[in-house]
Amino acid sequence: MDKKVDARYRNFGTVVYPDSAPEDWMEIVSSYHVPAFISPIHDSDLNPVGNEHKKDHYHVMFMYEGKKSRSQIEEVFSSFGGHGCEVINSIRGYARYLCHLDNPEKHQYNPEDVKAFAGADYHGICSLAIDKYNTIGEMMDFCILNQIYSFSSLSRYAKEYRFDWFRILCDNGAFFMKEFIKSYYWENTSEDKQ
Repeated sequence: MDKKVDARYRNFGTVVYPDSAPEDWMEIVSSYHVPAFISPIHDSDLNPVGNEHKKDHYHVMFMYEGKKSRSQIEEVFSSFGGHGCEVINSIRGYARYLCHLDNPEKHQYNPEDVKAFAGADYHGICSLAIDKYNTIGEMMDFCILNQIYSFSSLSRYAKEYRFDWFRILCDNGAFFMKEFIKSYYWENTSEDKQ
């Protein structure tokens, strides 16, 4: 018996073209109650040859708890207009590809625009240590540029406008940012400053 025919996997991806998918295709994805991500619409991708725009599309990623055969998933994907059925070898790698996070030569899509279903945590799956450091650097620059001397002000701003910052402040970046803001305030308001 051919092992490839019987092969079963947990994670699969497909592409959806909005012009050929049912109008309610995202609701159909949701109705499966399987952890899944839908990328922002890829409307700025270019073909490597000729630099022509690719047809608008979404990437969809399903993450099952148990193993499924490719034929089972092809049936699921066809229910909402998915084209193709790709086995995903790295959840983190594919999740990051939804926004081209590791492909600077490609158009960058906003991670906040990824849709998550059935408890899937996009930021939790695709975050790397370097992302945290870059984000903390952005917060430092923001505080300097806007003369933010209050952790409360930074936290409120992050909650309202930059959830990626807010997540890091809540998870493990608060101590560093409090110390930075305190010393930044001290440097700029010290009586001994010349």
